[in-house]
Amino acid sequence: MKLLIAFFLILLAAVALGLLAYQDPGYVLIGRGHTTVEMSLSLFATLYLLSFIIFYFLIRFVLQTWHMPEQLRHWRQRRRARKARAASRKGLIELAEGHWQQAERALIKYVRFSETPLLNYLSAARAAQKQHAHERRDHYLAMASQSMPDADIAVELTQAELQLAHGQLEQALASLEHLRAMAPRHKHVLSLLSQLHERLQSWGDLKELLPLLKKYKVMDEKSLHALSLRTYRALLEIAAQTGNAEKLQSFWQEVPKHLRLNHELLSTYVRYLIKLEQHDAAENLLREALRREWHPDWVELYGRVKSSQPDKQLATAENWLKGRENNPLLLLTLGRISLHNQLWGKARSYLEASLGNGPRAETYKELGLLLDRLNEAEAAAECYRKGLLLATENPS
Repeated sequence: MKLLIAFFLILLAAVALGLLAYQDPGYVLIGRGHTTVEMSLSLFATLYLLSFIIFYFLIRFVLQTWHMPEQLRHWRQRRRARKARAASRKGLIELAEGHWQQAERALIKYVRFSETPLLNYLSAARAAQKQHAHERRDHYLAMASQSMPDADIAVELTQAELQLAHGQLEQALASLEHLRAMAPRHKHVLSLLSQLHERLQSWGDLKELLPLLKKYKVMDEKSLHALSLRTYRALLEIAAQTGNAEKLQSFWQEVPKHLRLNHELLSTYVRYLIKLEQHDAAENLLREALRREWHPDWVELYGRVKSSQPDKQLATAENWLKGRENNPLLLLTLGRISLHNQLWGKARSYLEASLGNGPRAETYKELGLLLDRLNEAEAAAECYRKGLLLATENPS
């Protein structure tokens, strides 16, 4: 529309000038020395205008010719940049589709002309990792570091992730420790470190890391709680394997209070105490725990404890019968404690009552052992048979 208006105005001006020239063509005389040139004003104006146009285009041609090498260089750069962008897009698509070899080739082809060489090299390193080409992977990572020295955290983090994925745990640990020194609050670094320590079963290192995971909110509370339980359970096992009860009990005091209340961890600790014959400590711990919360595992474990004061232990357990007279697990526990007190009749009554309220293979076993002690071989054999059948039907 603008071009049409401009053309119309030029045409209007040309018509107006033509009419003026027709009415009065004018006169121009140009003289130099003995030479003179005469022409009409309209012819002079036309020649002047044509000369100006020719001179203008001549100057433009000269300037364009002068700048042509630079323009050609820019054109080549733009062309290479377009090809690099296209190759990068293709490489990333191939990488997402799992075509590792094609992805690596596309990502590296025009990497020199790419606007994001760091992304190309890191992606190529991942593609090489998938092909188990670790030398090429490390080469691409080195090139990525050279292409953008300020992105050393991104490069080393990628390196650690790839080493971890390939099972190069010691190398991954070195990379992550270096990253931790560079960025001690980096959440992903701390998360990878926690995963690595768990795979290496470096429970002591993981225990030291737990407060940082909580402080910087690296994972949600549920995941952190589960990780803490796994860590302290493993450390409990290590402490128990030394066979040193003092060391085990000392470590238990290091366990955070909220974890000491966890029934699984407490049950694990009590089992180790019983194994190391720390029955009084186990009895006291279970009694306090059951006072706070009633849990079947703790009730069952309480019956396995052989306290130095079995009469008091029996009195404590009998107090729990109020409102739980038909609880088969509590009756089993009372039967075991009665056996420890050598109260054979009471033990038999409790064990038979337990079976009456809920048969269990272990209850049949305890009753069978008692009947053997009382020289009732046939009744004992029947208990063993029923217990074996029950265990076969319900292996858990």
